[in-house]
Amino acid sequence: MLTERQRLILKAIVDDYIRSAEPVGSRSISKRDDVSFSPATIRNEMADLEDLGYLEQPHTSAGRIPSTLGYRYYVDHLLKQTDQTDLDIDKVKIRSFLTEELNRMEQVIQHAALVLSNLTNYTSILLGPETFSNALKHFGLVPINEHTAVAIIVTDTGHVENRTVTIPSGLSMDQLQKVTNILNTKLAGVPLIHLKSKLYSEVAQELERYVGHFEGLINVIDDALKQGDEHRVYMSGTTNMLIQPEFKDVDKVKTILDMLEETHTVMQLFSSQPQGIRVRIGTENAHQAIADCSLITATYAIDGNVLGTIGILGPTRMEYGKVIRYLDVISKDMTTIMGRWFNK
Repeated sequence: MLTERQRLILKAIVDDYIRSAEPVGSRSISKRDDVSFSPATIRNEMADLEDLGYLEQPHTSAGRIPSTLGYRYYVDHLLKQTDQTDLDIDKVKIRSFLTEELNRMEQVIQHAALVLSNLTNYTSILLGPETFSNALKHFGLVPINEHTAVAIIVTDTGHVENRTVTIPSGLSMDQLQKVTNILNTKLAGVPLIHLKSKLYSEVAQELERYVGHFEGLINVIDDALKQGDEHRVYMSGTTNMLIQPEFKDVDKVKTILDMLEETHTVMQLFSSQPQGIRVRIGTENAHQAIADCSLITATYAIDGNVLGTIGILGPTRMEYGKVIRYLDVISKDMTTIMGRWFNK
């Protein structure tokens, strides 16, 4: 349990670091109007907070930065209730973007992603309605010639997609039919988000018994299924990572951007999202590529049933209060907008 003085100093350090992106020293904290302690007292408390795991000292700097634990304590215990005036201004900002007449659900989702990335200068990610509940109903492979076939994907909501795929050499028509039967036996009824794991486990084991060089075929099927995910994940502001001072390392940014290109991986980040707002900080995120990031997510729902999820991805030095405020407002507005769509 932190003392009131430690809580005040920790909050001041997190606030200053979010603003400056520079390690925070005791002298700068002592100059704040809301802190009345001497630099020596602050230094001692900072040392204790570091020992407790709430602060870290980067390299040889005299200043400290928050750790994942420090950010977590800040989010859970130190964020102040937003001033109502600020909240009203934020609502006006958001709703001014959403007043346009949008005649397709996809436009609404894309527009909301753009709104959030513009307002926060972070990366916004939206998962469309029924991303998690949609399941595969039928997968077909219809041969065109000995080298190509049409892959047909039908979901349990009646959505149909088809695309041309290359058939691995040496695969007979009888084998192609057998493959189709296996896919439908193993994958029918499986939620779309879990198709890849099923494909590379149960389906791969079954195909190995009937098809030579089945690995190439698995990759073809995987590509066909992944393309079906694209219309359900919407992003805006992915290059905003480049303007964050902690991401000057090109390799680090590339790792994050590469991960964002993997639609299935992005969907997995949201797969355990409970209803409401959730904050995942640093290593609390499941994927190593965003171990230095925070992901704040919110759901939009109708009658208690989650339709989709909205997320903001940024550095751990994120303006948590503002982002949570924006997500709260826009998730409620999305619930209202989607309610009108589904009740038409």
